Amino acid sequence: MSAAPAVLTKTGLPVVEDPLPPPAPSDQHPVRRALGNPRVVLVLAALLVVVVSAVVTGAGTWPSALVYDVRTPLEDLNTWLVNNRDTHWIFLYFLLHISNTAESSVASLSELFTSMGWVGVTVLGTLIAWYAGGANLRRRALRTGATALAVFTVCGLLGMWAPTMDTLALMTVAVAVSALLGLLLGLAAGLSDRCERLLRPVFDTMQVMPAFAYLLPFVLLFDIGVPSALIATIIYAAPPMARLTSLGLRNANPATLEASASLGASSWQRLLTARLPLARKEMLLGLNQTIMMCLSMVVLASVVGSGGLGDKIYQALGKVNVGQALTAGIAIVLLAVLLDRTTAAAGARIDESTDHGRGPGRADRLRGWPAWTGLAALTGLLAVFGSRISEPAWPADWRINISQPVNSFTDWFESSLGSGVPVFGGTITWANNFANWVLNPLRNGLDASPWWALLLLAAALAWAVGRWRAAITATLALAAIGVMGLWSKSLNTLSQVLLGLLVTLLVGFAIGIVAARVERIERLLRPVLDTMQTMPQFVYLIPVIALFGAGRTAGIAAAVVFVLPAVIRITTQGLKQVDPAALEAARSMGATTWQQLRQVQLPLARGSLLVAVNQGVVLVLSMVVIAGMVGGGALGNDVITGLSRGDLAIGLPAGIAIVCLGVLLDRLTQPGRRAKEAR
Repeated sequence: MSAAPAVLTKTGLPVVEDPLPPPAPSDQHPVRRALGNPRVVLVLAALLVVVVSAVVTGAGTWPSALVYDVRTPLEDLNTWLVNNRDTHWIFLYFLLHISNTAESSVASLSELFTSMGWVGVTVLGTLIAWYAGGANLRRRALRTGATALAVFTVCGLLGMWAPTMDTLALMTVAVAVSALLGLLLGLAAGLSDRCERLLRPVFDTMQVMPAFAYLLPFVLLFDIGVPSALIATIIYAAPPMARLTSLGLRNANPATLEASASLGASSWQRLLTARLPLARKEMLLGLNQTIMMCLSMVVLASVVGSGGLGDKIYQALGKVNVGQALTAGIAIVLLAVLLDRTTAAAGARIDESTDHGRGPGRADRLRGWPAWTGLAALTGLLAVFGSRISEPAWPADWRINISQPVNSFTDWFESSLGSGVPVFGGTITWANNFANWVLNPLRNGLDASPWWALLLLAAALAWAVGRWRAAITATLALAAIGVMGLWSKSLNTLSQVLLGLLVTLLVGFAIGIVAARVERIERLLRPVLDTMQTMPQFVYLIPVIALFGAGRTAGIAAAVVFVLPAVIRITTQGLKQVDPAALEAARSMGATTWQQLRQVQLPLARGSLLVAVNQGVVLVLSMVVIAGMVGGGALGNDVITGLSRGDLAIGLPAGIAIVCLGVLLDRLTQPGRRAKEAR
């Protein structure tokens, strides 16, 4: 019996999936065996009804009699909020204090960076990174410090110093509050079974919600600006810290805890001296995940006026200025690499000290409270005297403008290789052909299908996968879209999501299978996947616009590139954890490589593959909104418009419709508990 494969979800939390047993051998032809399955017959019948009804009717508009006017009450609510935001007691005595605290915290940190000057910020950031790497002269500490120095230098040379400081200020506040909130929730869930049962469904729900869904309610309460961005980022990034803290506390070595109790330690002493030290690895992993999710959300929050590097990309994408977008994108990627490498170095240092069972050695004497005291004193000195050492921003004479050369190259590429290439046509030609011959027919086919037939197909597919509960949930989610009057736009979005998911799974499964069987390829892919997973979503739009131009194809391409790392890693991990005894038995029976893969590895790794599909659905949907910035249209465009204008009546229904699509696709791709047991 093989061990259950552990896979990583979006939040970085390891989830164990019970692998489904391989199908029993049969002498029947696969087609005949499939037609003998009532679930397959039901799905084929529903699909036949959709095709025939689409051909006969040719129109699938949702009936107006079943549409509920959600726009009018939302416009009234939006008007009430605008008129009462400065007078109503709930704003004056509660929400306004939260908003002012959030804005003043970020503004104070920005002023601190300004008073320190560019030299002070660079020196302090380099020292903090060096301290995280070990505060010694070993390779890890020096490499981490050098990375920080290089990142600050390049951001200054690119002319992105001021927006980088704005993003860093918002990031610092968001990470500090998210980590503290996650730590408190993790302590509650790790020490109390009742709290763990209460918080688990909350974290599960937050995990599958797209990132933009967190912005909508806070824009409603706080209007566009820094407070909405900061609070949404905190809520979005706290769950990974909470879940991994809880996991570390619950997985603490029972023998160590028993020894601590036998020495007469109280519950509080056991927590401080045993549980928390034993959970340091998981807590640091949670902090790393929180930092990366904060950066991703802070960049996305530029849509609601948070400023910083994300705003530079947002403005550049609106003008299709690839050079300006690439400049800010490079700064974001470098900032992500710096934060990821710094936390990774701190984690490696903790792992070494834990594995060797020792405290800091002679080379590590600078660590501990003396170092923190020294860093605090240095920060105070730089805040007072930093403006005398250097200017607040990077000197203008030391900047390198890469926007113009990049735009010139993009224009040359579009004119030379975008179209008109003999035989191949060019990338823009491919994009247009993909839209005309693949994307448009799928969208038109969905539009031509009667609404009741699509509801029937969704119910049949969900019942075949997860039985009645899944069928009811999927049908209600799809029907809710029609009731809100967003049927046609949602089908347009659904066509993009389905094609993006299909391409992602085909490419991701193929690469994951090869990486699982060829160790050299896995080693080569590992740093590439690490880098891709640290990049925020915005950054993926820049190269695809240069290659394919603005439009739906560019949005799908960005989604595919963004989701591929997760699918490849989950697939590779699931296949590599298949029981070696099963593979050895297949080889001893003369099975070929293809037979081993098809009859042993893939069936035993089915649980991991289903998780890869589910993660693909969640992440592709999260890119739908981002793709709205480059001409993806449909629901993504409505969400971006509603967020940027603070128009609740446009953004909220479109956001709810995207969440409903996520629920629908989740029920169609994840078998329920009873379905797993039946299989």
